[in-house]
Amino acid sequence: MTHIQPRPRKFWPPVDPVTHTSVEEERQHRKQRLAATFRLFGRYGYDKGLAGHVTARDPEHHDRFWINPLGQHFSTIRVSDLHLVDIDGNVLHGDRAINQAGFTIHSAIHRSRPDVVAAAHTHSTYGKAWSSLGRPLAPLSQDAAAFYEDQVIFDPYTGVVLTEGEGRRLVEALGDRKLAILKNHGLLTLGPSVEAAAWWFISAEDAAHTQLLAEAAGTPQPIDHETALLTHSQVGTQQGGAYNFHPLWEWIVAAEPDLLD
Repeated sequence: MTHIQPRPRKFWPPVDPVTHTSVEEERQHRKQRLAATFRLFGRYGYDKGLAGHVTARDPEHHDRFWINPLGQHFSTIRVSDLHLVDIDGNVLHGDRAINQAGFTIHSAIHRSRPDVVAAAHTHSTYGKAWSSLGRPLAPLSQDAAAFYEDQVIFDPYTGVVLTEGEGRRLVEALGDRKLAILKNHGLLTLGPSVEAAAWWFISAEDAAHTQLLAEAAGTPQPIDHETALLTHSQVGTQQGGAYNFHPLWEWIVAAEPDLLD
């Protein structure tokens, strides 16, 4: 009988880390993932009129970031539609206006958090609903534990974020965490890659939806503190966030290849 050697199982990571040979290649990578993020957010119904913005720091000029133009539906955004803005608000690439509140929030983050490559904020339905409660997301599931002790409530709501001081207050509240629940406003996620920031937004929106359903049905029983901390270390890493984005990237590019134009 011929003995067949079993192939070694490869559970982690599911995809190889991306390496870049030039800053131009890295810039294109970030812009492609940013455009894909908008398409995914459009599919998930996160687009709400003029609200919502996701940014990616430029890999060469760290005081500049790429952002969506104001008033363009997420589901139509392509790589060529992305605008480049500097930390002072000057549009360096693109011929449309950008969201002023978006600039205020993201410029404060990119100025103060050199570890952050991307940040995502939209007025998604369940994120808005959960934000009105003024409570952190509980570790009701393995997925929700990714945010355990890695989130902050930004309170109080003081209107549309248009002043530099309000942007600084947000950054101070965030500290080094990856999720901000903006009271009476919505969710904001950060990551060292576009992929991680996008995945954490999708995951946080899902966690908010799940907790709203669970609390409507009864009294949820959260994961205990020690197990939630352990689970966070297993599923809440930024590397894990980026890997979770990968199948979504493959799906949306196959379904909507024009986003790469």
